[in-house]
Amino acid sequence: MRPSKKISQNKKKICSFVTDGECEFWYLQMLRNNENVRITVSPEMYQKKSLDEQFKQVVSYYEDSEKVFWIIDFDVILKETKECKKGRETVLTKFKKYAEKLKDKKYANVEIVVNNPCLEFWFLLHFCQTTKYFESYDKLLPELKKQATLSNYEKTEKYFTKGADIYKRLKPYLETAIENAGKCGKFDFIQTSKGISEMNKIFEKMGLKKKDK
Repeated sequence: MRPSKKISQNKKKICSFVTDGECEFWYLQMLRNNENVRITVSPEMYQKKSLDEQFKQVVSYYEDSEKVFWIIDFDVILKETKECKKGRETVLTKFKKYAEKLKDKKYANVEIVVNNPCLEFWFLLHFCQTTKYFESYDKLLPELKKQATLSNYEKTEKYFTKGADIYKRLKPYLETAIENAGKCGKFDFIQTSKGISEMNKIFEKMGLKKKDK
């Protein structure tokens, strides 16, 4: 007997995430633990994946997930593009191509979430509204550490997941971050020298943003 459409639709209740950053992986784990939401993060055990592999994972998720979020650190895209051997297709060109493919209406439940330069810009937005451009994580770090809550910030699993985990530390400022990220606008391939985070889309789409009064 064929399963009813109702049963099939009930399977689409998990939000799926595809990312290639270990910090994103740890942060999403803590989001899941603290908010008690049903999400799956690819890969389930962190491992480095190429942009091509990430895109394939996104495509494999979209039919069975309520939402699919593909989180991109744009500084990684630029770094790998600079390192690309002459004559080969650059990672930036590939990313543009994949972003265009995902505009197809069949991928309506897929969201690309860009952080420029990296996830730490999202953390910074918890404390201030800015679109200042930082070329890399190393350039952004001193600014991030000016914030008392993250003065001892480090990119380690222990810092992100143990004790007062990264999500708990930042939760009191989450609404501010969502609002500040919204003010940064959307990522634009033409204007890439601008600090931006689209992480707000995750919280808005998953219903984790407080409703406006």
